[in-house]
Amino acid sequence: MGKRISKRTAAVLIVMSATLGQTQLNAQPPARGGPPQAPKAAAPIDLTGYWVSVITEDWRYRMVVPAPGDYQGVPMTAEAVKVADAWDPAKDEAAGDQCKSFGAPALLRVPEHLHITWNDDNTLRMDIDAGTQTRLFRFGSAKSSTPEASLQGESTAQWEFQRVNGRPVNGSLRVATTHLRAGYLRKNGVPYSENATLTEYFDLVHERNGDQLMVVTIVVTDPKYLREDFIISSHFKKQADDTGWKPSACSSRW
Repeated sequence: MGKRISKRTAAVLIVMSATLGQTQLNAQPPARGGPPQAPKAAAPIDLTGYWVSVITEDWRYRMVVPAPGDYQGVPMTAEAVKVADAWDPAKDEAAGDQCKSFGAPALLRVPEHLHITWNDDNTLRMDIDAGTQTRLFRFGSAKSSTPEASLQGESTAQWEFQRVNGRPVNGSLRVATTHLRAGYLRKNGVPYSENATLTEYFDLVHERNGDQLMVVTIVVTDPKYLREDFIISSHFKKQADDTGWKPSACSSRW
């Protein structure tokens, strides 16, 4: 069970693969007779607003700290198992590393609320109440002035979409993250290294009852601690307002 994705996400990936030849990567549709639009104006989908986690799978890994040694579903190397077996939350607390399971590769698996806004025309901002974390998704040539390794790393974003009659449709957001500090894929010490990279695909699904869901497909690559890509999906429901928004500190014990 090295790869755990939902049926909905599997369907999304199949559609994405089938239409890849028609997909425009990071190509912002130009205004009629003018230069290409900025990413904010060219967005084929609207991810902004408040979102809450929908947890329908992997409760024992997400709602509580998994039991020591419970690594099911993660394609760990032998070295990764040794690191995880030595996990001690008290040592993390003493070292000030309570946030090691709140890095970008694991952050969207935590029960949480998200607030997504545009920082500027080229940068999406995601604030997360669990652990009080912030991620910035920069499009095109927009770069951070401090690209050193960090919990949330350096994220480059691009829109992916098909064109029908010259208009973008079936859009999604692809985010690639590097320059990560080492951390945990799960709270019981399952590690990812400083060489890990993260690729995420953000898609919107409209339910018949009017609910709007955001499906995030998460792909972690780490030649040191993973035998193959670790692929998983997280789901979020759109909220009308900030109900339930409650910033909290990182913890090694919840």
